[in-house]
Amino acid sequence: MTREEILAKINEIFRDLFDDDSITVNDATVASDVDGWDSLMHITIIGTIEAEFGIKFPMKDIVGMKNVGQLVDKISELSK
Repeated sequence: MTREEILAKINEIFRDLFDDDSITVNDATVASDVDGWDSLMHITIIGTIEAEFGIKFPMKDIVGMKNVGQLVDKISELSK
């Protein structure tokens, strides 16, 4: 799966979870850029991404990711 395909899937996930078709995330997007992306929603996002991509993030990666770009990179790495 390419980086672009991963990012497109993440956008679908965000739109579904936040019930907002206008949400668009990119590599630089951080939690404060998206209304409602708090710590509880972060857990939901991570769980949904893990299920969708068939991966499991190590805890250190979950707390260490600073933006969506790092999330995409980690998904790409774990999906290989």
